[in-house]
Amino acid sequence: MSDVLSYDFMRIALAMAVLIGLTAPAIGTFIVQRKLSLLGDGIGHIALTGIGLGLLTGTSPVLAALVVTVLGALAIELLRARSRSGGDVALALLFYGGLAGGALLTQAQGGGSSLQSYLFGSISSVTVGDLYVVAGLAVAVLGIVVVFGRDLFLLCQDEELARAAGLRVRLLSVLIAVTAAVTVVIAMRAVGLLLVGALMIVPVAAAQQLARGFRATMLAAMVIGVLSAVSGLLSSFQYDLQPGPSIVLLALAVFLVAVVAGAALRRRRAVATRTAAGDGP
Repeated sequence: MSDVLSYDFMRIALAMAVLIGLTAPAIGTFIVQRKLSLLGDGIGHIALTGIGLGLLTGTSPVLAALVVTVLGALAIELLRARSRSGGDVALALLFYGGLAGGALLTQAQGGGSSLQSYLFGSISSVTVGDLYVVAGLAVAVLGIVVVFGRDLFLLCQDEELARAAGLRVRLLSVLIAVTAAVTVVIAMRAVGLLLVGALMIVPVAAAQQLARGFRATMLAAMVIGVLSAVSGLLSSFQYDLQPGPSIVLLALAVFLVAVVAGAALRRRRAVATRTAAGDGP
């Protein structure tokens, strides 16, 4: 471990891995609860257009991706609210549109090799400036989760109940979509746009196997996210692997372990419940 920390780029990469491991599952918990598990993937493909636009114009690809993904998230919510086809069709339309737009813009600029690092992640190449940007965005996302967490939970549980309780459902829905967009931009340098949705969803799916209750699930998902991100990064450094796929595969391995452990826990609880019922009057 001391050898790893002797490299400046690894210290930066580890700090970014922790931030991403905390942030992606935090917003991912709301996305899973709302049954929008493909939202991260859809926004990730929309971000390709922003990356291509940034490369073509010579501006910051990250800033361009942030603007385009936020606009795309707003468009998804607008179409979801007003379209008869539902949110999945709106997501698919922007999913394919973003992918096609990004491919054409990148081809026009001739930056295929630059696009690769955003598609599959290149966390070891991040700079201190990148870390500051990601840290600022991560603080914003986690701040939203803390401040609006109760309202967002009610919205994800039952939209009609949230509306009856006087919550601004449309605004909260937009907030989830925009926060997911920002999270995609945060995580794309680590795991890549093609895998970013996995880091938002897989730790949550693993946590659901073990934890009881929404808050416990979110906290467990964040722990799993950090462990997966840091372990995947260290493994990629040790064995000369791509960080993004390494992080996601480790998260999937944790999910498989959680499925087995969760089944064992449920059996124990069931046995304990039957035993307690048998001992009763």
